[in-house]
Amino acid sequence: MSQLTHYNSNFKKQKHPITLVCDNITNAPNIGSLFRVADAFGIEEIVFCGNDIPLGKRMTKTSRSTEKYVSYRIENNISEVINHLKKQDYQLIALEITENSIELTDFKLTSKQPIALILGDENFGVSETILNNVDFVLHINMYGNNSSMNVVQATSITLYELTKQLNS
Repeated sequence: MSQLTHYNSNFKKQKHPITLVCDNITNAPNIGSLFRVADAFGIEEIVFCGNDIPLGKRMTKTSRSTEKYVSYRIENNISEVINHLKKQDYQLIALEITENSIELTDFKLTSKQPIALILGDENFGVSETILNNVDFVLHINMYGNNSSMNVVQATSITLYELTKQLNS
């Protein structure tokens, strides 16, 4: 049995109506990995919000050139981005553990609206201001001692579930 590569695999290329909105994610390897995950799941766009978004050599080492294929932009103010997406009728979903968050496996998409998946700062998560302005807050149930997960790992799990629902 031969291992397939991206040159000879039969994966169907497909875009999903999902925009990742990154709230001050500043770790270059995380940013590079977010590009790879966004490419893998056919995400429409990544919006990096913050002042010092490192898109240099450390990021491209992890991204493996996917930043050339994934649409992205940098904005300073996440609140303005969220308000703009809301006006464009996006369903705003934050990925964060809160008192009222919904477990990802219990969440069902009921709308054909495009989705803005909001991801929080590596250290502080999604801000309360943003959490108060979204349609849903989702979390990934965890079974160990830790209460948080790397932003890229959590994004991958969430995108898997959302794209699975969009494709069914």
